[in-house]
Amino acid sequence: MKVTVENKKGLNKDLKVFIDKKTMNSYMDEKYDEIKGTVNLKGFRPGKVPKEILKRQFGKAVFSEVLDKVLKDTSTKALEENKIKPAGQPKLDLKTYGEDKELEYTISVTELPKVNVKSIIDIKFDQYTVKIDQSETDKRIKEIAKNQPNFKDVSADTKASEGDLVILDYNATVDDKPFKGNEGKNTQLTLGKDLFLKGFDKQLIGVKKNDIKIVDATLPENFPEKDLVNKKAKFSCKIISVKKPAEVKIDDDFAKNLGAKDLEDLKKLISNQINDEFKNSLDRLSKNQILKEIEKFKIDQIPENLVEDEVKILSQGMSDEDVKKSKSNFEEVAKKRIKVGLILNEFGEQNKVKVTEQELQAEIQKQIRMMRGQEKMVMDFYQKNPSAVASLRGTVYEDKIINVIKDKAKANKKEVSKNEAEKILKESQNQTKEKIPEKKSVTKIPSKSKKLLNKTTTKKTTKTKSSAKKVSKK
Repeated sequence: MKVTVENKKGLNKDLKVFIDKKTMNSYMDEKYDEIKGTVNLKGFRPGKVPKEILKRQFGKAVFSEVLDKVLKDTSTKALEENKIKPAGQPKLDLKTYGEDKELEYTISVTELPKVNVKSIIDIKFDQYTVKIDQSETDKRIKEIAKNQPNFKDVSADTKASEGDLVILDYNATVDDKPFKGNEGKNTQLTLGKDLFLKGFDKQLIGVKKNDIKIVDATLPENFPEKDLVNKKAKFSCKIISVKKPAEVKIDDDFAKNLGAKDLEDLKKLISNQINDEFKNSLDRLSKNQILKEIEKFKIDQIPENLVEDEVKILSQGMSDEDVKKSKSNFEEVAKKRIKVGLILNEFGEQNKVKVTEQELQAEIQKQIRMMRGQEKMVMDFYQKNPSAVASLRGTVYEDKIINVIKDKAKANKKEVSKNEAEKILKESQNQTKEKIPEKKSVTKIPSKSKKLLNKTTTKKTTKTKSSAKKVSKK
C-alpha cells in the first residue's frame, strides 16, 4: 500500500491510496479459498470447485466483499500511519478499481486539530471541604425524631384533637346501601393530615374511645367502583382508641431503629450525610471553574463540520426563523463546547484515562437507585438504548478526567462551615448562566471521532455501483 498526503488545506486533507494489482488479487484468492469449502455446486464435490467456476458464478459478489474489506482496512491504516484523527466521517472516492486491477482511491478528511494540554496543570480552582458542626448534626437528628411516628395511649375520656392518632373500625353506605370495599378494621388516621378522604379527619375531632361517629364524605375520582365516584357516603365509625403524640427519646434504641449501631454511630452517619449533600454540589462548582478556565485555552482551528453538527443539536425543536436569529450565538457556544471537549479528550488520552465496564455498570446501577419504584423501566431503557449507555460512558469518562485534573492542577483548598457552603452555592446559582442548556458530556464529540476510524467505508463516494449481493453459501 502506498499513501501520499495531498491538498493540505488547514484541517482538510486528501490522502491518495494505491494498492497494486498483485495485492488485490491475493485478497481475491484468499476470499475464493474461504468460500470454496462452503459452496455447493452440482457436479462438484464440496471444496473441489475450480476457482474459474467460482469466478464466473460469484465474481462480482466476491469482489464487492473484498473491496469493502480492503477499503475499510487500508483507509483506517492510512489515517493511523499518518497520525490523522478524523473530525467526522471521512469520504472515499474510488478512482481505479475492478477485478484483476489495481485499486486507487482518495480519502477526504477533516482532522482534529492538535491540542496543547500542558498548561492544564496551571489551572487554579477552589476545592471545598465542609466542616459540619456538632450542633448541625444534633439539629438534623432532632428533625428526624420529630418526624418519627410515636404515640401513647391516653384515658378513655380524652377527646381527639388535631395531630392525634385515631384508630377506628368503619362501615360505609351510599344511599343506605353497602358497597364493595365499604368496611375497614383498625384503620389508623393522624388527624389533620387528611390522607383518607377529604374532610374526613376534621369530623373526628372531639371523638373519644368507644364513640360511634357518623362521618359524611365524598368518594374520590380514583375510587375502584366507578359508578360510585363522587357519590356521598356515610361512614359509621367505631372509635377503638385515641393516642396522643409523644416525644421520641433520642437514645441508642432510637439510633438502632434507624439502622445505626448506637447514638454515637448515628451522629457520624448523619454528619457524613450532611457533608455528602454539600460535597456533590461543591465538587460540581469546582468542575465548572476548571471548565471555565479550559474555555480560555486557544485552539487555532475548530472543524466546521463539528460546529455544524453541534449547532444542529443546540437548535433541535426550534423553527428555522429562530435558528437563523440565534445562529451566531449557537456557533459561539458550539465552538466553546467542542474546544473544551477536544482539550479534555486529549488530556484523558495522554493520562491513559479509560472507563471500565465495571465503572459503567456501577453508574447504571446508581441511576437505577435514584429512580425508586421505576428500577425495571430504567434498566430496560439502558438495555434497549445503546446511545444512552454511550452518553453515560461519556459522562463517567469526563468525570474521571476532571478528577485527574484536580489531582494535577493547583487547588485552592478551603474548609467552610455549612452556612458558608450554603452561601457559596446560592451565589453560584445567582450568577449569570448561559441561556442554552449545558450538554451532559462535553467529551462526547472528540471521543466520537475514535469510532469513525472504523466507519470510513459506510459513506464512500464512488463513480460506479458496487452493490452486488454477498456470496451465497447454500
